[in-house]
Amino acid sequence: MKVLSIQSAVAFGHVGNSAAVFPLQRIGVEVLPVYTVNFSNHTGYGAWRGPLISPADVADVLAGIEDRGVFPEIDVVLSGYQGGEGIADVIIDAVARVKKANPDAVYACDPVMGNAKSGCFVAPAIPELLRERVVPVADILTPNQFELGFLTGTQPDTIDSTLASADIVRERGPRTILVTSVERPDREPDTIEMMVVDDAGAWIVQTPLIPMKANGSGDVTAALFTAHYRRSGDAADALARTASSVFDLLSNTFESGSRELRLVESQEAYANPRLQFSVRQVR
Repeated sequence: MKVLSIQSAVAFGHVGNSAAVFPLQRIGVEVLPVYTVNFSNHTGYGAWRGPLISPADVADVLAGIEDRGVFPEIDVVLSGYQGGEGIADVIIDAVARVKKANPDAVYACDPVMGNAKSGCFVAPAIPELLRERVVPVADILTPNQFELGFLTGTQPDTIDSTLASADIVRERGPRTILVTSVERPDREPDTIEMMVVDDAGAWIVQTPLIPMKANGSGDVTAALFTAHYRRSGDAADALARTASSVFDLLSNTFESGSRELRLVESQEAYANPRLQFSVRQVR
């Protein structure tokens, strides 16, 4: 499997491609990382250095990959955080070119906008741009609960309302929706859930809630789920593997006291997930 991953990169820490590439490689996926920024560290520190790569330069890198005749071999185009408006056009164009070369390729979009605790943390134009132009061309979408609510104008806070919100998005284009954080009022204390919905049904998995903010964990989640799902076509199995790997990654990070993901130290969790959480069908 080959994944063309168009995301940010940092030298210190693990977000964007700096979070997604290694776990994908560890499960046997060939990754072609294309960077949209090249920062010293993620912006959550409040200060960083390095360039925001212009959309023209990102497009040039993609054109160079296309020149090598690689696009027919691409199975997945993956995108995450979009720092500026112009990069969306580049991603949409790359998806169209890859799908023309390989009609079986899919586009997986992580529509990064924010979360319930922090609110939106992207440029003001990005959420509407994602909703109106990017989401309709995606095949797989991996929003958190907050992002799903924005995309649909709803407040998904139960299993039924989350399913209904996912179906609204599915009517707009992407057939597979992974909701990466479902926090419903009636869940067991100190737990969190993930839900996936596709044409075959819907499944949910519950894990203990680890009390920490982990920049980059969503990038790992989107990458691993997309690869597992593309490989097997089994949403429930992909959900189980992803939940297991990400939980162990977060557990290792929390226990270490590190602010940054213990990405390399947790590699066995990607290669051989323990599958310690049961997945329940909800539709």
